[in-house]
Amino acid sequence: MRIYTKTGDRGETGLLGGGRVPKSHPRVEAYGEVDELNAVLGVALTFVADPAVRDRLESIQPDLFVIGAHLAAPEQQPGRRRPQLPDFPADRIATLEKWIDEGGAALPELRSFILPGGSAGGATLHLARTVCRRAERRVVALAAVDPVEPDIIIYLNRLSDLLFVLARLENHRAGHAEKEWHGTA
Repeated sequence: MRIYTKTGDRGETGLLGGGRVPKSHPRVEAYGEVDELNAVLGVALTFVADPAVRDRLESIQPDLFVIGAHLAAPEQQPGRRRPQLPDFPADRIATLEKWIDEGGAALPELRSFILPGGSAGGATLHLARTVCRRAERRVVALAAVDPVEPDIIIYLNRLSDLLFVLARLENHRAGHAEKEWHGTA
């Protein structure tokens, strides 16, 4: 199988279930950002030392593939069949909330904003958090023009919170003190 198909050479791409849209379409932006988030999590996995954090990240990556598939498949159009998609793991939102609570309980209380950074794993998780927030914004923008399952937006919102907690947890367990931000001097 060749990687290049030449079908996108004019700035369009195919959607799951048929149809073509410009590569700048909000739907492509949304699933592209989720794909980027998944790639950043893959990078984070090369740096994260804590096994519990690694396990959580590894279980999130397949969720993001499912979300990407749902975003790449618009609502059924006349004359086209919507493809069979993997079930969206809406029950995972509760799991993310549980992990946020568990991680938060193991961390010192936040008393101010903290600067992203710390260990390589912690800093990469902070980066993943910002990519997740951007993906969420792109999905919200898509939802303004096309239907999007509401649980996808909720999942991404919780995931960004979890990535913040996991970054702090990774730094805490690696012995990297958080640098607080107190405004300008």
